[in-house]
Amino acid sequence: MTEAVLYETKGQVAVITINQPDRRNALGVAVRQGLWDAWDRFEKDDAAKVAILTGAGDKAFCAGGDLKEMSASAMRVPPRDFLPVIGDNIHVSKPTIAAINGVAYAGGFLIAQMCDLCVAADHATFSITEVKVGRGAPWATPLIHMLPQRVMMEILLTGDPVPAQRLYELGYINRVVPLADLMDAALALASRIAGNAPLTVKASRRAVQFATDMGRAAALEAARAAFDTVYLSEDAQEGPTAFAEKRAPVWKGR
Repeated sequence: MTEAVLYETKGQVAVITINQPDRRNALGVAVRQGLWDAWDRFEKDDAAKVAILTGAGDKAFCAGGDLKEMSASAMRVPPRDFLPVIGDNIHVSKPTIAAINGVAYAGGFLIAQMCDLCVAADHATFSITEVKVGRGAPWATPLIHMLPQRVMMEILLTGDPVPAQRLYELGYINRVVPLADLMDAALALASRIAGNAPLTVKASRRAVQFATDMGRAAALEAARAAFDTVYLSEDAQEGPTAFAEKRAPVWKGR
């Protein structure tokens, strides 16, 4: 694992940290490769049930692409494998949480957006700055499921930063906390998820994805099929049994 991106585990939670605070954790080549490696490692790590993505330092979660690198390479349309984007060019089957420790601009907004949940420090700001530098943000399309249309339009057309508190009020962020409490809050949320029945967590996550990818009827049908495995599992019997016996359930994931 490159030092540009760190991977560590805390119990059942993997913490992936972009580790170039002196460069505002920009998405240079070393960071991009490190993220590919980290997500692959998380997906293959059976002991890790939830991942937290964050940045080092207190200024930036990720300031986006390395514009100097882009200028030097005369980059035009970024290739599909430029950056790992969950749900687009990389498959991650387990829940992910973005822990935003500072600015999340451009590509930084993207990698926060791709995570399932988001916890932010109270000084954090978000911005899709591409309009200010003549680049593009086709990846922002799924925001229509996360923000009101006119708010999304303003973010895309102005490129102006939006405070974490405002996005919390709009439902885009799950928690806003002081910076000193950020990782504790993210770990607490991750641990609550990791302690739940794994098959139900996986199917619930898929049901949300179905709802954003399909029409209502198709999503309902797909969700019913996804939960058949849950209902027929050993864990589906263990949960009620543990409740009746007044003990914590022992999940087997089968």
